[in-house]
Amino acid sequence: MSSDTISIDALSAGAEDAEGVNIFNVEIGGYEGPLHLLLELARRQKVNLLQISMLRLAEQYLSFVEDARTKRIDIAADYLLMASWLAFMKSRLLLPKPEAIEEDEPTGEEMAARLAFRLKRLDAMRQAVRELEAGPVLDRVVFLRGETEQPKVVKHMEYTASLYDLSTALGTIRDRREKERPHRIEQQLVLPLEQARTTLRGLREQLDQWASLADIRTAMTDINPEVPERSVTASVFSAALELTRDGEVDLRQDTHFAPIYMRRIAVRPSEMADAVA
Repeated sequence: MSSDTISIDALSAGAEDAEGVNIFNVEIGGYEGPLHLLLELARRQKVNLLQISMLRLAEQYLSFVEDARTKRIDIAADYLLMASWLAFMKSRLLLPKPEAIEEDEPTGEEMAARLAFRLKRLDAMRQAVRELEAGPVLDRVVFLRGETEQPKVVKHMEYTASLYDLSTALGTIRDRREKERPHRIEQQLVLPLEQARTTLRGLREQLDQWASLADIRTAMTDINPEVPERSVTASVFSAALELTRDGEVDLRQDTHFAPIYMRRIAVRPSEMADAVA
């Protein structure tokens, strides 16, 4: 038998010291039935199952069962039934063939071939079981949970910096601090809105015809040339809107993004009201 089976000696160790009435009734350890025992005995011959000596196999099985019974172990009935069947097959193989054989009675060779086929089929089934057990167990034995569980990540900090690395990093931080300068806000020159309005009001008497704001900007000579052009343009435009609101000038733009034109109003609404009064 194989090393993982229970030997007959181990099963009968306690029986030898027990009383005669205390007889064990056990299955042969490691075997599921007499065919499994026959298969193990057949493998010991190290030949193809279809080419083994059935006579020798029957003798080994009968010797095994007889040895177990002499050690006061009560063998299961199916093992004894197999033993009687093998004894019958052995007699058929050893005795000369009778001249008259019944049609429904098998010969010894037929019985041996049938037994070899059953052993071969049992060996194939056991091999298939081993392959299934060695296969993947997912969705067969082990099933995944419906809700996935996020793994917990545990971080362990390991510092591998040397003294030289630490000194270099400290020096870099100090150099960075020395290079940093405080943020300074520089005053930017702008054209005040009040100055732009005063200048435009002074040029109003010259605007009898439509003139673009660009031309008007050129005529404004009292503006500091260092003032950015964007500031001048924004202030002049805002001043022109205020003068239009006050009724001193008119603004016109023919289309989107076209030049803006301005001209003075001959009579202001306030002056016309005073004249009527």
